[in-house]
Amino acid sequence: MARSLVDLLTLHASAQPDRTAFRYLVTGDCDGEIQDISYGRLAQRSRAVAAWLQERGLAGSRVMLLYPPGIEFICGYLGCLSAGVVAVPGLPPHGRSQNHRAVLRMKRLIADADAQVILGGREVIAALATMTEDLPELADITCVATEDIPDAAAASWREPDLTPDSVAFLQYTSGSTSAPRGVMVTHGNLLDNERVITERMGHTPDVIEEYDRELFVSWLPVYHDMGLIGPVLNAVYLGVTATLLSPLHFLQRPERWLTAVSRYRPHTSGGPNFAYELCLKHVTPDLLDTLDLSRWRVAFNGAEPVRAATLRRFAETFGAAGFRREALYPCYGLAESTLIVTGGSVHAPPTLAAGTTADATATAGTGASVAADGAGPYLGAPDTRSVDAAAVGSGRPGPGVTLVIADPDRQEELPEGEVGEIWVSGASVAKGYWRNALATRETFRATLAGHEGRFLRTGDLGFLRDGELFVTGRLKDLIVIEGRNHYPQDLELSAEMSHWSLRPGCTAAFSVDGGAAGEQAVVVAETAPEAAGESEKIIDLIRGAISEAHGVPVRDVVLVHPGTIPKTSSGKIQRRASRAAYLDGTLSLVGGTETG
Repeated sequence: MARSLVDLLTLHASAQPDRTAFRYLVTGDCDGEIQDISYGRLAQRSRAVAAWLQERGLAGSRVMLLYPPGIEFICGYLGCLSAGVVAVPGLPPHGRSQNHRAVLRMKRLIADADAQVILGGREVIAALATMTEDLPELADITCVATEDIPDAAAASWREPDLTPDSVAFLQYTSGSTSAPRGVMVTHGNLLDNERVITERMGHTPDVIEEYDRELFVSWLPVYHDMGLIGPVLNAVYLGVTATLLSPLHFLQRPERWLTAVSRYRPHTSGGPNFAYELCLKHVTPDLLDTLDLSRWRVAFNGAEPVRAATLRRFAETFGAAGFRREALYPCYGLAESTLIVTGGSVHAPPTLAAGTTADATATAGTGASVAADGAGPYLGAPDTRSVDAAAVGSGRPGPGVTLVIADPDRQEELPEGEVGEIWVSGASVAKGYWRNALATRETFRATLAGHEGRFLRTGDLGFLRDGELFVTGRLKDLIVIEGRNHYPQDLELSAEMSHWSLRPGCTAAFSVDGGAAGEQAVVVAETAPEAAGESEKIIDLIRGAISEAHGVPVRDVVLVHPGTIPKTSSGKIQRRASRAAYLDGTLSLVGGTETG
């Protein structure tokens, strides 16, 4: 029985050394330059990196990984695991031109992880050499380009003494509501979560053979849990092929993702909700004529609120290219549980609960019931407007995963249909936060009456219906106005739909203290520069849309330039940081002025 992914890599390298493990589309285009690596070669390069680390006595130490998109990151990551070293994936620098926020994040990660070595690509290592003024910490850290480690080093590799409880890597959380924290993911956590992914997404032996082992296409960043644990490590777990492209190449031309899916015909591919919106924004009749999406069976959608309207429009639009509604696959997970917690049913459309998520709560914020009528499959919804406002089901827990909805204050389980905090237990739940005993105790050690063992408190709100999870928002992001709770993503969606120039997934709603008036809502929205002359009209439309849909008066609407709203490394809106920038007067308004 495999003890780790290292054992499985060794198995695949022996059983199918010539099988392509990963191919990377260098330009993002299927007809451009392509790099690939076989399982035999992947094992050799990983062992070479591992041997280099072992020779320096680094077992148990933290090694930061700073790579551009590509195959070299995978060799470095698996090299760390093969050496018994704790890998710390990070966002690579972009030279001296990178923004202050990125430098600050890297500084925090280096300090928190106490990294002894940085592994990266040649260009990244060269860039780090120019950053000692901004990052004086680099003076005490060994920086190495793994391309320069010779293949011959693999001969001295020694199999590490790993146990299920050995820490494999630190997955730093995206920090949507707090400073990033290093989640200690063990080798046992990894194997269990890969098992859950395999079961939930239907990656059976028969399916793998049906697809000739071509299972994944992914543009997701590999330093983030969704891109790493999903397409990359599940490929290694199963011994299949994954096709990768750069997130930047996808963002520049979203059709590259769909073209790769059409060309390589994988079973599974996906991303956050905004990725599907980008595809819809850039689709053309000519593109639809060139695509064949009929073999795409799992189009997973997670990491941010899943919009019913997005699912409906994507299915309708790309149905012309053979895409099947049943392929839409909402899912839910978080770094603290390695990755996946719940997932939809393969070959079945998503489930909806009618009514907006804001309707699901009362003054207490949790424990309020959701109306039972209107729930049902995504297909056949008679009223498009009600479909667009519905909460989307994120599927059911995987085997061995226990999920309950709890009252976060009383720490008691709530009945089905009531909104509360999502609590999770199982072998995929990580060990805790690196060097943060207090946060570990608060988040990973919760107890629940009537249940044995410890639970992970996710900080997310949701409810269960017929065993399926519906995620409704973040506990810390709730906006309370006149005794009613509102989820910011609901207000953000209403705002974004009010005018064509407002960018999907680029709006932040939060509350500020209005003194005697109590909490008041504020909306900050990124808008296209060409709409600057319509600012007053756009602001009025946003106010009207939110007032009509939610009965919420908006104190202030701020229109800002694209790229202004703070986001996490995984693209989630940082509402707290947006609120702080608003209050500090540091938001750059459309028109060149600043708030305040």
